[in-house]
Amino acid sequence: MVNKKSKKRTFKGMSYCEVQGANSKNRNKLHKEDKRWLKDNGYRNVGWDNIIKLYQKIEEIVDRYPFEDLTLEELFIEADRIGNKYLTAQEREEFNQKLAQEVNEIAEEIDRQFPDTEIEVIDFSKKNSNNSRKKRNQKSYRTVKF
Repeated sequence: MVNKKSKKRTFKGMSYCEVQGANSKNRNKLHKEDKRWLKDNGYRNVGWDNIIKLYQKIEEIVDRYPFEDLTLEELFIEADRIGNKYLTAQEREEFNQKLAQEVNEIAEEIDRQFPDTEIEVIDFSKKNSNNSRKKRNQKSYRTVKF
């Protein structure tokens, strides 16, 4: 008799244990109410059919709150991206021109109120290594005024 090996079953390229592990990991990211809902509705992490259903349901739940873990900066970027979808190229260009003009006016006002008349240059280049210990311990910068 020829012993035929059955082909191993996989889901999205993952073995049974890998799907179980992914379910456990992703389930921990859910809110307490969602975890309780899964349990109350019979979603279990045992058996091929059950782990696949659980995996799909967890993905569905996680997709409901995609912006929850984003930083404030990432949220602003996402809001800008969404807002730009509803603007034409001409409207975006006009907005960017107005913004650039405002930024330039603010910069000019700052320069007017806080004039910077001195320029400081610091020279960090190495000095001749044959100098004495005293010279090596001296600071190696100089200020140049224009």
